[in-house]
Amino acid sequence: MLRGIYTGASGMIVQMHMMDVLANDMANVDTTGYKRDTSVTKAFPELLLRRLDDNGVYKFPFGSADSAPIVGKLGTGVELNEVYTVFQQGALKQTGNPFDMALTGPGFFSVETPEGERYTRNGTFQITKDGLLVDESGNPVLGVHGLIHLKMNNFVVDRQGRIYQNADYAGDPTRLVSKEGNDWKNTQLVDQLKIVDFGDRRYLKKQGSSLWKATEESGPPHLAELGGKTQVQEGFLEASNVNPVTSMVRLIEVNRAYEANQKTIQEQDALAGRLINDAVKV
Repeated sequence: MLRGIYTGASGMIVQMHMMDVLANDMANVDTTGYKRDTSVTKAFPELLLRRLDDNGVYKFPFGSADSAPIVGKLGTGVELNEVYTVFQQGALKQTGNPFDMALTGPGFFSVETPEGERYTRNGTFQITKDGLLVDESGNPVLGVHGLIHLKMNNFVVDRQGRIYQNADYAGDPTRLVSKEGNDWKNTQLVDQLKIVDFGDRRYLKKQGSSLWKATEESGPPHLAELGGKTQVQEGFLEASNVNPVTSMVRLIEVNRAYEANQKTIQEQDALAGRLINDAVKV
C-alpha cells in the first residue's frame, strides 16, 4: 500500500521539475539568444511480484530456486534523468544597430568574465568609452587575437566575423560586407570574432546571463568554421527559440499529470486508512 504512495510521490516530484523547466523557458521567451531546455525522465526498475504461501497446485521444474509463482510486474516510480538544452536556431530580428550581431548555424561568441572565458549566443554588444567591445553585462568580447578595440560607429563585420575599420568610413555596413572589405581604401582588418563550437554542445552548462560554461563532457572549445553553416549577421539579433504556445500547452499537460499523481496518493492514503480502521475493528 505504501509503495503506491511512493510511486505517486516520485511522479509528482518529476512533474514539479518539468514545470520549473517550462516556467524558466516561458520567462526567457524574449531573452536574446536563449535556448530552451528539455527534461528527460526514466523509470525505476520494475519489481517482479511472486505469490507467497502457494497452495501447491502450481509447480516449478525440479531444481528451480524460485518456488513461488510469478504474479506480474509492478512499476516503482519515475525520476528525472537530465535536463538538456535544445540548440535549435532562433529567428533573426533586424535591428539596424551595427553593435548587434547574430549567429546563424552552430557556434558561440566568446567573452571574458571574472570567472574565465564563457560563451554566448546573445550578440547585444556595445563599446565602452575606451573603445572596448563588450556584451550587455560589460564582459569584453574576444577576438581571435584577444580583446577588440574599435572606434565608435566606424567599423563593420562581415559574415566570417572579420572586423574592418576605416577612419574615413562611417556609413552603411551592408556595402562593406557585400564587398568583404576588399575594395575600400584605408580599410584595415582589426581582428576576427572568436566564434567557437564544441564536440558535444549538449553538455554545456548554463551559467545565467545568457552565458554557457564548457564542461569535461562537452569537450574544450574549438574555432568554428565561418562562412559556411556558421555566419555572423551584423545588425541582427537572434531571438529565443522558445515557442510560447507549445510551451504553454506543455505546461498545462504537466500540471494535469501532477494533479493525477496527487489524486493517486490521496486514494492510496484513503485505502490505507480504511484498512487500518477495519483491521482494528476486527
